[in-house]
Amino acid sequence: MRRRDSAGNRAGGDLKRASARQTTERPAAPDAAEAPAALDIAVLVPCYNEARSIGRVVQDFRAALPDATIYVYDNNSSDGTAEIARAAGAQVFHEPHQGKGFVVRRMFTDIDADVYVLVDGDATYDAPSARRMIDRLLTERLDMVVGARVDQEVAAYRAGHRAGNRLLTGFVANAFGNVFTDILSGYRVFSRRFVKSFPVLSGGFEIETELTVHALELDLPVGEVETPYYARLEGSASKLNTWRDGFRILFTIFNLYRSERPLPFFAGLAAALAIISIGLAIPIFITFIETGLVPRLPTAVLSTGLMLLAFLAVSVGLVLDTVTRGRREAKLFAYLAQRAPGQDRRGRGDERRKR
Repeated sequence: MRRRDSAGNRAGGDLKRASARQTTERPAAPDAAEAPAALDIAVLVPCYNEARSIGRVVQDFRAALPDATIYVYDNNSSDGTAEIARAAGAQVFHEPHQGKGFVVRRMFTDIDADVYVLVDGDATYDAPSARRMIDRLLTERLDMVVGARVDQEVAAYRAGHRAGNRLLTGFVANAFGNVFTDILSGYRVFSRRFVKSFPVLSGGFEIETELTVHALELDLPVGEVETPYYARLEGSASKLNTWRDGFRILFTIFNLYRSERPLPFFAGLAAALAIISIGLAIPIFITFIETGLVPRLPTAVLSTGLMLLAFLAVSVGLVLDTVTRGRREAKLFAYLAQRAPGQDRRGRGDERRKR
C-alpha cells in the first residue's frame, strides 16, 4: 500500500515549496477486533449421536461468533442429532463413511471460507475461546491455532486419556518438534491455506495427530491457546476408547514417521540389523582366527544376510527421503497457492476506497 504525504515548512516568514513523498509499507494484518466480522468464518462440527449436546454447541457458537456459518456434518447418527442441529440454526449435511477422519475430509473439501473453526459436538469445549483463537490466528498470521485443554472438572478429562495424551505428545515432540502440549485436542482454528493444502488420509480419531504432524512437517506457523475443558453433559457418552483409539493413534504416528522421516527410520533399522550381524559374527571370527575353521556356517550365513539387509535398508531410506522431499515440495506449492485469511477481501476493499 502506498501512502502519499505532503508537508510544507515555513522558515523566516518565507513560504517554501511543498514536496510530495512516497513510502512503501507492508500491508498490516487485519485488526483483531474487526477481523471476525469482515471474514468468512466457518464453524465445522462433526457429529455422531450427539443429540444431548449438539443444540447447545450450535447456540453457544452462534452467540460467540454471530457472523459465522455453522456446519454440522452428521455421521450416521440414530438419535436425531441432525434434526436438533438444524432446528438450532446450523446447516446440516451427512457423511455416510463412518469415522471422524472421513467427516473432516468431507468438510474440508466442501466448505469454502477464510477461517475454519473445528470443534467436537459434545459441548466440552469453550465457545467464547474461539474469538481469542481467531484473533491470534489473524494478528500473528498463523495457519493453525490449537485449543489446549484445561479441565475445569475432575470428570472432564479421564486419567487414562490424560496419560495417553502426554505420552503421544512427547513422542510427537521427539519425532517432529516440540511445539504443542495437547496434540489430541479437537478444538482448532485453521487458515484457508492450511485446510486446502491438507491431504486427509486417516479415517478415525487419529485425525488430530495427522493435523499436527502436517503442520510440523511443513514448518507452518502455528500457535496454542489454553481453553477451558468441561465434562460431558449428563446422558452423553464418549465415543473414544482409551486403549483401542490410543493404539490406533500410536500406529498412525509410527506410519507418519516412517513416511515423513524415512531416512532416520530406515537408518535406525539398518543400525539394529548391523549390530545383530556383528554380534553373531564376532565369535565366528575369533574361532576362525584361532583354528582357521568356520564350524558354524549357518550362523555365518545369517550374519552376512543381516549385514546385507542393513545396507539395503540404508539404500531404501535414501531413495524414500528423496521421494518425501518431492512430496513435501508439492504440499508447499499447494499451500502457497491459497490466499491468506481475508487477503482477497482486503484487496477489494482497498480498491473500493481508492475509487
